[in-house]
Amino acid sequence: MATIDGRPAQYGISLKQLRELMEHRGREGVAMIGEFGGIHELCKKLYTSPNEGLSGSKADEEHRRETFGSNIIPPKPPKTFLTLVWEALQDVTLIILEVAALVSLGLSFYKPADEDAPVLQEEEEHHGWIEGLAILISVIVVVIVTAFNDYSKERQFRGLQNRIEGEHKFSVIRGGEVCQISVGDILVGDIAQIKYGDLLPADGCLIQSNDLKVDESSLTGESDHVKKGPDVDPMVLSGTHVMEGSGKMIVTAVGVNSQAGIIFTLLGAAVDEQEAEIKKMKKGESDGRTPMKGSQAQAQASSQRQTVSEGTKSESDGNHVPQSSSTSAPAETGHKKEKSVLQAKLTKLAIQIGYAGSTIAVLTVIILIIQFCIKTFVIDEKPWKNTYANNLVKHLIIGVTVLVVAVPEGLPLAVTLSLAYSVKKMMKDNNLVRHLDACETMGNATAICSDKTGTLTTNRMTVVQSYICEKLCKVLPTLSDIPQHVGNLITMGISVNSAYTSNIMGGKNPGDLPIQVGNKTECSLLGFVQALGVKYQSIRDEIPEDKFTRVYTFNSVRKSMGTVIPRPNGGYRLYTKGASEIIMKKCAFIYGHEGTLEKFTRDMQERLIREVIEPMACDGLRTISVAYRDFVPGKAALNEVHIDGEPNWDDEENIMSNLTCLCVVGIEDPVRPEVPDAIRKCQRAGITVRMVTGDNINTARSIASKCGILRPNEDFLILEGKEFNRRIRDTNGDIQQHLIDKVWPKLRVLARSSPTDKYTLVKGIIDSAVSENREVVAVTGDGTNDGPALKKADVGFAMGIAGTDVAKEASDIILTDDNFSSIVKAVMWGRNVYDSIAKFLQFQLTVNVVAVIVAFIGACAIQDSPLKAVQMLWVNLIMDTLASLALATELPTPDLLLRKPYGRTKPLISRTMMKNILGQALYQLFIIFSLLFVGDSILDIESGRGQELNAGPTQHFTIIFNTFVMMTLFNEINARKIHGQRNVIEGLLTNPIFYTIWIFTMISQVLIIQYGKMAFSTKALSLDQWLWCVFFGIGTLVWGQLITSVPTRKLPKILSWGRGHPEEYTDAMNLGEERFDSIDSDKKPRAGQILWIRGLTRLQTQISVPLRVIRAFRSTLEDLNERRSMHSLHSLRSPRTGMPLGVGHPLYNFNLLSPNYNKHQHQQQQQPPPQPQQNQSSAPLPLDISYIDEDPQQQRTLHNGRTTSVNISGSASPTQPTRVPGLSPGFSEIAHTLQQQVRSNHNETHHSNGQNETRI
Repeated sequence: MATIDGRPAQYGISLKQLRELMEHRGREGVAMIGEFGGIHELCKKLYTSPNEGLSGSKADEEHRRETFGSNIIPPKPPKTFLTLVWEALQDVTLIILEVAALVSLGLSFYKPADEDAPVLQEEEEHHGWIEGLAILISVIVVVIVTAFNDYSKERQFRGLQNRIEGEHKFSVIRGGEVCQISVGDILVGDIAQIKYGDLLPADGCLIQSNDLKVDESSLTGESDHVKKGPDVDPMVLSGTHVMEGSGKMIVTAVGVNSQAGIIFTLLGAAVDEQEAEIKKMKKGESDGRTPMKGSQAQAQASSQRQTVSEGTKSESDGNHVPQSSSTSAPAETGHKKEKSVLQAKLTKLAIQIGYAGSTIAVLTVIILIIQFCIKTFVIDEKPWKNTYANNLVKHLIIGVTVLVVAVPEGLPLAVTLSLAYSVKKMMKDNNLVRHLDACETMGNATAICSDKTGTLTTNRMTVVQSYICEKLCKVLPTLSDIPQHVGNLITMGISVNSAYTSNIMGGKNPGDLPIQVGNKTECSLLGFVQALGVKYQSIRDEIPEDKFTRVYTFNSVRKSMGTVIPRPNGGYRLYTKGASEIIMKKCAFIYGHEGTLEKFTRDMQERLIREVIEPMACDGLRTISVAYRDFVPGKAALNEVHIDGEPNWDDEENIMSNLTCLCVVGIEDPVRPEVPDAIRKCQRAGITVRMVTGDNINTARSIASKCGILRPNEDFLILEGKEFNRRIRDTNGDIQQHLIDKVWPKLRVLARSSPTDKYTLVKGIIDSAVSENREVVAVTGDGTNDGPALKKADVGFAMGIAGTDVAKEASDIILTDDNFSSIVKAVMWGRNVYDSIAKFLQFQLTVNVVAVIVAFIGACAIQDSPLKAVQMLWVNLIMDTLASLALATELPTPDLLLRKPYGRTKPLISRTMMKNILGQALYQLFIIFSLLFVGDSILDIESGRGQELNAGPTQHFTIIFNTFVMMTLFNEINARKIHGQRNVIEGLLTNPIFYTIWIFTMISQVLIIQYGKMAFSTKALSLDQWLWCVFFGIGTLVWGQLITSVPTRKLPKILSWGRGHPEEYTDAMNLGEERFDSIDSDKKPRAGQILWIRGLTRLQTQISVPLRVIRAFRSTLEDLNERRSMHSLHSLRSPRTGMPLGVGHPLYNFNLLSPNYNKHQHQQQQQPPPQPQQNQSSAPLPLDISYIDEDPQQQRTLHNGRTTSVNISGSASPTQPTRVPGLSPGFSEIAHTLQQQVRSNHNETHHSNGQNETRI
């Protein structure tokens, strides 16, 4: 018999049996596991141990991969270079240019029998084909450059995606040791530890669980949390979220064999077939056939293949962790977060330039053709000759070229390059950017709402004070100082009543500080046990988790944690720990002097709070109390309770009462040394930092003062969550914006806050119209419940170390070092991106204005454009691409943090920039028109005006072209500064990309002028003429200094462009976003619909590289999800950009404004609220009760109501869903509906004729 690693190679259970096992739920699941002999027998069949896990040997791992598969769902293959070339060729204007160039090329070889033609012309005519060919070559160069950019960006974003996926680790037990492995390495038979906030990476069966609740909405659409347990419902599925509790499971299915994997595979096939159908339909339309109606198409497709029977709203990101989520942030349902400020402004700019450019282009063509016709047929009275067709094509080419020049080709490229470059650099600054636009938005941030623990503090917690048996110790006591029985209870209570995933490991090198793994508060308590000289692990080994009777896990309602264990002599013991005020309220006894048991009266409680807890909190310490209670079957002592049978553990209020207090400890979490300086930088940069914490109000105030958030002589407000809610709600308990507006401007610290309070504060600041420029808010978060606030914020920062998977998925940037000072670096990079794009705009628009006006006036005045088509293509496409690269890669400087943020309503093009654009354009137009009309006589050269169509290039027009390029090149140096600085050379040598490109462009220009000849319509120039051109070029630098001297304040405000609130841009955004949202979002709009919107086409396919590129390698399901009913099939995209998220995307549905919630709040309000803390107040500090820890669990009370059933618009196919083996029952209707939804959406999309669609 073959063996692997000393065990039989044949497993006791097959892959098929495991897949069938995972189809069952609830009691059925328990029964099915029973059929295999129970969970321990199942472990034996898979050759694994519930406590030791897999052996971890390479041979065993390889064999399991071969037998059961690996935990990876293969991603969609990337687009090939040729596909990207083909897509770049779809550009409307390029198509027109190609056609015109081909016609021109054809006509140049067309020789009609024309007796009147002068013999001289023949010599020049054989060069006629060169211009057509040159335009074609220019187009090919542009296409290849575009495709190459897209290709390199796609690779870069795949790398970024892999990095994000690589960050996702999971706890498994191998060889008896708990280790963190990448989710891709998880195998069938692994024993995985699951805890709150985890996103489950594989299917499994529970071996043991504590108070485990899972959000399965990504699979079922049901928002209620499902209670899981070995005896209730042992099946846990990939892509679902652990919302409460912890447990241990054996992995039974991975990758494509997991429930989410099966569904993903089936849906992937459905989408591929759907795309093929769309292509057929399109062909049908073009052939003049009537396409099938939606329902017919669906019915036909359904009959062609077996439908997906069991469905999910889940999706994988090409790794293995499909998921969406349950619920949606309050009052946000169906409403996308605003597009990034810059994106909104650029989209509008592109549309306006598109309009202007197309108008001028059409006018140019009309004027040229009318002038030609009048001159030829009216004045000269010549008959029509076929050769005149060539003239008309030349005019059309000039018109199209004007359009090409009018649209800022390099703009999307500048945006993309700048963002991509910044993202790459930001990784080194510990910012892992998940959504590109977040990087730029961060530059506009005006407010940061930060957590305390781990962000402002080191998150290295240690117990520094203790109160035990009426002794307050400012140094750690020894075990001999504590009465023995109390010491045993404390060490046992802390060791058992903390998650077994929390551990203290030795440092890597001798002398290193120990490493804290898991919950840092628990680690500090375990460190306290170790400091007393007790090994907590030996206590845990005696009482493993499977001996626990009941665990009350920490959550934001309970605010404490409790564990019930059996007593050796019969009965039970409950250990609990939590916020000291909360636990005190539940204590009836306390150990007094020398360990004697005393009654704990209300007076004693208040004295303890006043004399012990408050002074600790004022020192910046978190205070935690430990207590216990015994349930005994026999005679009960004073602090014990007599029981006859097993108590009702669900009656938590009674169980958690009449406790005996063991100790109060003060935990220090020192402020990070670099934080005060980082906060000073933020304040100098005009950014307000607010602390939002679950900690005690005195602790919060102490830390805020040390950080510099609270500054002396400043009028600020410190509130508790309860008081904050009282102030912002009206008499009905509803949140009112005008009430929030009275609170937030002065608020600096919000203590004892719940995740709901955090969300309310963030939403209130963003929606507020109090400040002139509208606030842009960044938020940090680490807990599962921080999801709504992170998603609502303009930029959400998740903690890379302490953050849960849920928080990371809701975020835009992950702080890999959990450090506040990394946020300051993000601000600097963000401002740099905004400035880089502004620099490029200033440069680009000058070129565009000049080139368009020259072409237009040239056409009107001399019936020809002084700048030929190929020359304009060189200026526009090649040079702007290079310039965008040069200007987009400037490094940020500390000066960026010395100015105030731009805010939401700041114009995109400031008055200073407009002054530079118009000033430089005037200079360049003056020089060019002077050269055009009098240059020939001044420089004593042959005039190029009034030349015949096929006449060769002249030195006159070559000088105009060369001078234009020289002025543009030197203006690129001017464009490096946009805030009116005089020294434009400063820092030039720190950017090698800039000067390399500048020199390369200059050399290319010399070669074009001297050797371009017919291809570029140039004639070689002499040294004198070259010097004149360079002289005019350098003139732009001198002229730039004159422009800088003009005071900007004197200029009218109308000169700034892009002022106003982003709401004004929403039409433009819809036009951009909705129109291209089809199942394959890479498709560009059809040519006939939007010729004028060329710039937007480019913007959509290049600015939103993140959208396009990441979508390209994500499975297409994410694009389907965008269009589903929010209440049932939850969106997998970030509501901000439409970009798919890392590993899925949870949306929360906290019904904050539901009647139940208001009632709950209202009850809280009945208690007399503590007075708010004003800076000047010297009153005694009030006691704060509503404690919320900073690692909060799901707030169960906030989830009211299920999500509605799938809501479909469009007709549905009559076919019934057929059963697909391997998928769990109960989801069939959803999957079937989903498939129909895919089809109906597709039909809607393709029959919309480009109108702005409303999403379903």
